[in-house]
Order: sequence, then C-alpha cells, then structure tokens
Amino acid sequence: MHNPFRYFNSSPEVIRLVVMMSIRYPLSLRQVKDFLFERGIDICHETIRFWWNRFGPMFAAAIRKRRLHHRSYSQWRWHLDEVFVRINGETHYLWRAVDHEGEVLEVFATKRRDRKAALKFLKRMMKRYGRPGSIVTDRLCSYGAAMKVIGNAADQECGRWLNNRAENSHQPFRRRERTMQKFRAVKTLQKFAAADAST
Repeated sequence: MHNPFRYFNSSPEVIRLVVMMSIRYPLSLRQVKDFLFERGIDICHETIRFWWNRFGPMFAAAIRKRRLHHRSYSQWRWHLDEVFVRINGETHYLWRAVDHEGEVLEVFATKRRDRKAALKFLKRMMKRYGRPGSIVTDRLCSYGAAMKVIGNAADQECGRWLNNRAENSHQPFRRRERTMQKFRAVKTLQKFAAADAST
C-alpha cells in the first residue's frame, strides 16, 4: 500500500497533529507554529501551509468515509443553506447541507445562486447519501425549482426558524474565514470548507 508520508522527515503523528490543529481551531498558521514550538516542534508556517494543502483533503476524506460506513443517511432530514463569500472582490456562494443532528454532510462553492447551482448541489448530495425523508430550506426560489426537476418538491419544508441548524453551522466557518483573512481562489475555498466541515 502506498505510504503518503514516506518522503517526509517528520512522523505521520506530527503531521496529523499540525494539520488537525490548523483545521479544527480558529488559529492562523503562525499561531499553530507558536503552539508547536512551545511543545518542542520547530517548523515554519509555510511547512504548515504545505502540509495542510497536501494532507488536509486526505484526512477529511478518511473522516467522511468512516462516518458513511457507520451511519445511514437515507431517511434523515437535511437542512440546506447558502452563504456568500468574497473572493478577490467577487461574490461567490458556499452551499452547505447538515443533517438533523447538525453534522455537516456536504459543502459546495459556486459563483451563482440559481436553479442550476442548486440542482448540481442536490444531485451531488443524493449521489453520495441517497434520498432524504425531508429537506429543510430557506425561501430561496432556486431550491424549489431544483427540487421540481428532481421530483421531490413535496419533501421540501420552509419555515422561519426551521433552518436554524444550517444557519448555525456557518458560524465556525465564518470564524475561520476571519482568521485566514479571506480566500483568493474558489479552489482554496472548496478545499478548506470540505476539510473544515469534516472535523
């Protein structure tokens, strides 16, 4: 089996600790470096950035795979919501799906907030998790239009406070976004949001 750590001088345990610290907590790369230095690990903040880019998605995929293996999502209630994110002065949208326990199922970055984007997000969700019992959304028209195309418009629920679970799910991401001082590319946003949601 291929060992992803074989060309690195640091141990896999140290690399995992560094990556999970930078993902799990609202810390800058330099703050992570200072915490590690206090524990006798002397590395550069650019090394942390490189490890995060290299191993962050891998760790996130492993965590997500374990959750899929232990749980069945098909009959769960989904909460969908979207939040705007600025990238180089342009508005993009980060779509987020959480289950009835507040567990983040999927995040997806797009440039638009129309029916096409909502349909792509829903198809991606259903391909991975199957069809849910009900889907809670806000009153954005794109959800209803996309669900009519799929054929599960009857499963949609809208209400003033019904979607608080998805709304609250954005808060940790917003804290991390402020720490990272915004994003410069959609690819970086998607990678970070996927890793952040899995931890």
